[in-house]
Amino acid sequence: MDEWIRQAEVWVGQAEGWIRQQPPEQIYVAAVVVAVTILVLIAASCLKSSKPNTIVLSGLSSSGKTTLFYQLRDGSSHQGTVTSMEENNDTFVLSSEKERKGKVRPVHIVDVPGHARLKPKLDEVLPKAAGVIFVVDAQDFLSSMQAAAEYLYDTLTKASIVKKKVPELIFCNKTDKVTAHSKEFIKKQLEKEINKLRESRNAISLADISDEVKLGVPGEAFNFSQCQNKVTVAEGAGLTGNVSAVEQFIREYVKA
Repeated sequence: MDEWIRQAEVWVGQAEGWIRQQPPEQIYVAAVVVAVTILVLIAASCLKSSKPNTIVLSGLSSSGKTTLFYQLRDGSSHQGTVTSMEENNDTFVLSSEKERKGKVRPVHIVDVPGHARLKPKLDEVLPKAAGVIFVVDAQDFLSSMQAAAEYLYDTLTKASIVKKKVPELIFCNKTDKVTAHSKEFIKKQLEKEINKLRESRNAISLADISDEVKLGVPGEAFNFSQCQNKVTVAEGAGLTGNVSAVEQFIREYVKA
């Protein structure tokens, strides 16, 4: 140990001698370069660690969000679950990737209940989202179409979503059922309903809805391609484990 201390003292002495031999300007420049390098490394580390990895599951009650949550986490549908009034909030590696070799980044998924009185919770988690999955009941779509469109409209016009260009996936769930509607039909009907909402709500002053962004192109019928953030539509069934479209969406926007 004493030998290490003596060696360290020698190195310090040599460093001091070298520094004294250098012009002051060179020392200042070197100090500035070192300081800037340290600051850049710290900033890069903070940006990397703060990159959002939260996926928000939204949609009406009984659309199948909770079943989808368990399917992604455990590879099981947990068929005994009922409509949830409590959010499911967990960070985990997707069940389909647990056996995957190499670096796999866990994803933070928040399943927000679709009950109207819990809407403030959705508003709270949306600014933290890397992506939003809006779950639609493809079997019972017609009876809930208007309510689903209103819920989706509120998400699509959130300033926190639009300005950050947070991608959204409209997942048509329960398409394993014979009476389920196709994703093409659901997409078309939602666009029609949102177009009606857009026309009625655009009459309201933006001063009254300060956190909303106007949708679509003035004078044109609304379609999802007009959204500033990317909106895609896919289909599957959480109950049977047909959730590959959801997993692909998560992999794309929550990168390891």
